Amino acid sequence: MASVAELKSAIEAALQQISDAQAAVQGASERLNEAQLTLAGALEGSGHETVTAAQASLSQANQELEDCLSATLAAVEQAQLYVATL
Repeated sequence: MASVAELKSAIEAALQQISDAQAAVQGASERLNEAQLTLAGALEGSGHETVTAAQASLSQANQELEDCLSATLAAVEQAQLYVATL
């Protein structure tokens, strides 16, 4: 069985990995926003259904990235609460 110090160290390492992943997700979200604006500008006035579908897909992807960030924030909070009990 791992010591408390080893356990805390492992949790801190996991929290750092989560932080790195959150930064990557945030970067992806920003790029998706930029892509969405570029697409909207390029296709302004087009009523074609594929344009609407593409924009809807990008919006959905962005929402899913936001959901991912929310889930990781909750995981971090729970891990930190656990560490506080050790």
